Amino acid sequence: MPATAKTGTEPKDEWRAQMACSFCRKTPDDVDRMVAGPGVFICNECVGLCNDLIALPKPDKPDPVAQWEQNMSDDDLLAHLPRVATAADQVERQLTAWVRLSRGRGITWTRIGEALGMTRQSAWERFSGED
Repeated sequence: MPATAKTGTEPKDEWRAQMACSFCRKTPDDVDRMVAGPGVFICNECVGLCNDLIALPKPDKPDPVAQWEQNMSDDDLLAHLPRVATAADQVERQLTAWVRLSRGRGITWTRIGEALGMTRQSAWERFSGED
């Protein structure tokens, strides 16, 4: 994610262009509202679906959360792979932006590495943008 030299953050238009709901992959232009979390986004449509599901009576025996993919055809499963890859790319861009924000505040590579469960050197190699 390119950063501006003055603020250490990216321009607002570029940031918006990279946003997509982490669940349905719709962009802010495709929905009424987008809510940002730490590295993720959710649109008003997915929030509505979640509210509908939460409002259902609680089942006697809870279904495992991961049950849904067992009912997918091979074609549906393959069609889902690019959406997961896109979500992973979005999270990676968000993580990079948060690391750059941390560096802009003067937080050391050691502390960033510790927060991410890696060494200072690994954090620097992954996020510094230097060769």
